Amino acid sequence: MDFQKLLLEAGNALSGDEVKALAFLCKDLLSQNLNSVESADVLFFHLMDHDLLSSEQPQLLPELLHIIQRHRLLRHLGLAERESKPRSIISPYRKLLYNLSEEITVKDLRDIKFMLSKDLPRRKLEENVTTLEVFLEMERKDLISDTNLNKLEDIFASVHPALKEKIKHYKEQQGKPPVAPNIILFFLFLFSILHPTNPTVQEASRPRSSSVPSTSTQFSTPYPLPRTCSFDTEDLQESLPSTNSSNASLDFQKFGGICGSATHRGNILVKKDICTMERMPSQENKASAETNTETLGMYPMTSAKRGVCVIVNNHSFTKSTVSLNNREGTMADEKSLQEVFQWLDFEVQIHRDCDSKKILSVLHQLSRKDHSHMDCLVCCVLSHGKEGKVYGVDGNTVEIMKLMDPFDGQKCLSLVEKPKLFFIQACQGNKEQKPVETDSPVQSDARAVKYSIPSGADFLLGMATVPYHVSYRDRKSGTWYIQSLCRNLVQMVPREFDLVSILTKVNADVSKKTDYSGERKQMPQPCFTLREKVVFPIPKKPPPSLLD
Repeated sequence: MDFQKLLLEAGNALSGDEVKALAFLCKDLLSQNLNSVESADVLFFHLMDHDLLSSEQPQLLPELLHIIQRHRLLRHLGLAERESKPRSIISPYRKLLYNLSEEITVKDLRDIKFMLSKDLPRRKLEENVTTLEVFLEMERKDLISDTNLNKLEDIFASVHPALKEKIKHYKEQQGKPPVAPNIILFFLFLFSILHPTNPTVQEASRPRSSSVPSTSTQFSTPYPLPRTCSFDTEDLQESLPSTNSSNASLDFQKFGGICGSATHRGNILVKKDICTMERMPSQENKASAETNTETLGMYPMTSAKRGVCVIVNNHSFTKSTVSLNNREGTMADEKSLQEVFQWLDFEVQIHRDCDSKKILSVLHQLSRKDHSHMDCLVCCVLSHGKEGKVYGVDGNTVEIMKLMDPFDGQKCLSLVEKPKLFFIQACQGNKEQKPVETDSPVQSDARAVKYSIPSGADFLLGMATVPYHVSYRDRKSGTWYIQSLCRNLVQMVPREFDLVSILTKVNADVSKKTDYSGERKQMPQPCFTLREKVVFPIPKKPPPSLLD
């Protein structure tokens, strides 16, 4: 049967309540508000527009019909053999809420509405409001989510205790512990705690005094400033690193590795550029090590949509409580990121000029979204930063760790074992930069940023520059780092390079760039707890044209 005719026949066979049930089940798959969907045709059009339903990928339809118990229709349409697909597209959370709604009687629903009378508007508790509509309003009010069903449990304890047990069973199924971090990192972290005086850890994680001059040295040493750079005096004064700070050592202990250039301490190789430490293989074990590298697995990339790519782009700091320049050129970065990640089949969400609360709100809402039908997550933050934080446009800061915490395996179950990729465009300091103001085409994001990554597996944090150094931003074409990242993704994904290799090429390309005077350089830096290779599928669409 022709697929369009099949959808038409399926839609004609569904009642209005069944269509609303399907729209509820598909809520996490689509960005549109489906509350007003009245016909199956409209819902099917939305699903096809998002590449979730087609003759090549019809499996969502039998899964939906199976959930609402339309087995006879499945057999009539010849879809019965497809209803037990091994990979579910609809989230367990949506299935749970639908199944709960099917068990609730008219009296139960009346009692539920009564218990919610102080939490929901009265118009949302009228007689004609269905159970699924009550659940949707509870979600909108943040009373329930896929990781928080406590409110519903409390209600069912009084209204329908048997349904409380179903929620408990769901939580037990979803509460399996996430994959443990790399075992080498764990033992090195444990070793750093048990042996705090270990010279390998301390020397590798402590900035050399010769490379971090004191405040007085930075202000009194004369040198010619590049004609293409302008720095803010206030930014420079606030971001000068202290030689007495122990933050670098603490950051190392948080994630069991460090970042920077590789150094040797005895027979330990400290790979500062990839945030891991491992014992150097001896000559006789070299072949074995190479074999292990060859058998490294890849994260699955098989979903209809690759995942969500959220871009937080802070440009205007005119309302900031601290003195911060507007970030001219950042719109070029936003445009490049949007085009590249849409090309890679990500759903791109852009949030501009966010204050500190809005930044956290955006990421917390994203972490509560069901990602079970997606392969990974990407988050790009373009802003000023200071000492392990990024600035909101209000002048308040958010810790970089708090940007990533909501997606830890314990808090975002649907992203367990999936890569979570964060790219932060911000300076980490103003090392040896003299505070002057010139009207020039290139600026630095003049704020200090120190960072670490969560202890959980499957995170990658890409920073624009190494500690205590500036990163460069052109007023027209954007930042060196973001533009190089986008350009290398376009060039290397079709050649099936993994993401770490691509970021290594970004390191190489940016390190070759210089400012107008030829004296200032930049070195990006990735840190990660990835367990497998991140290899994006080759897009079928032509690549975007980016600025050179």
